[in-house]
Amino acid sequence: MSSPTVSLTHFSDPHCPWAYSASPAHAVLRWRFGAQLDWRLVLIGLSESPDRYVKSGYTPTRSAQGFRTFGRRFGMPFGGQPRERVTGTGTACRLVVAARLRHGADAEFAVFRALQLAQFTTTLLLDDPEDLVAVLEQRPIAGIDAAALVAAIGDDDVEAAYQADRAESRTAAGTPTEAQGREANTDGAVRYTAPSIIFRTTEGASLEVGGFQPVEAYDTALANLDVSLTRRPAAEDPVDVLNALPYAPVTREVAACMTTNLGELDEEAAERALIEAAAAGRVRREAVGTSALWHLV
Repeated sequence: MSSPTVSLTHFSDPHCPWAYSASPAHAVLRWRFGAQLDWRLVLIGLSESPDRYVKSGYTPTRSAQGFRTFGRRFGMPFGGQPRERVTGTGTACRLVVAARLRHGADAEFAVFRALQLAQFTTTLLLDDPEDLVAVLEQRPIAGIDAAALVAAIGDDDVEAAYQADRAESRTAAGTPTEAQGREANTDGAVRYTAPSIIFRTTEGASLEVGGFQPVEAYDTALANLDVSLTRRPAAEDPVDVLNALPYAPVTREVAACMTTNLGELDEEAAERALIEAAAAGRVRREAVGTSALWHLV
């Protein structure tokens, strides 16, 4: 596929279950359009501490129960064991920013993805430095020293970049996202909710898809922005999806990439095909939460 023609500003936070549940739709974007899309991640920083969640009545048990509901609705893997306490999101967001500054955009997304999986399928505390090291050690990323990256969370340049992300996230007043009622104001400024995306062409035209929306919303925005985009059809071989995505996908993400327009997503068929690929030595299955990650061999 050709070089990028549409840039994506992706507002998100590794603690948000809506953002995590949008992963199949985002996998479809990466599958269909590949390098024609240039992704930029902006960290929202939903909460510096757990205080807001605790005051709102959240408990570890309530969160774990809610996560299971998300899993049943949207198909991403979730765990079921409650954490020992509620956590804030600012520390994990700073770790993602540190990866961006120290290792580049690919590492940034790899760290973000590892944190999402840890948040929703383990009981690790993502505001605890030792647990953050454990996350990165459990899912090693080439070229990254886990302890060194976690230590960089407190560096001045990381803090400045994180605060810039937070400020950019809080510019949703008067936007199409607010018009749709998909914004939030939890700390005095109207912000984009995760996983809002602003699509922009090289000529400066833009469209917003605010908050959690189905893949058809993204697809419609892109078709209206640039009719010249090359569109890859639905995958027939699940291993092709693994080759195309910059991360190991879960079963639902593979199934989404194998779904045709107006077709019904068939996760069981995708899983059967993946198991056949595993038997042939082409992929490796890693159990995670209520589902599995699939790795190329």
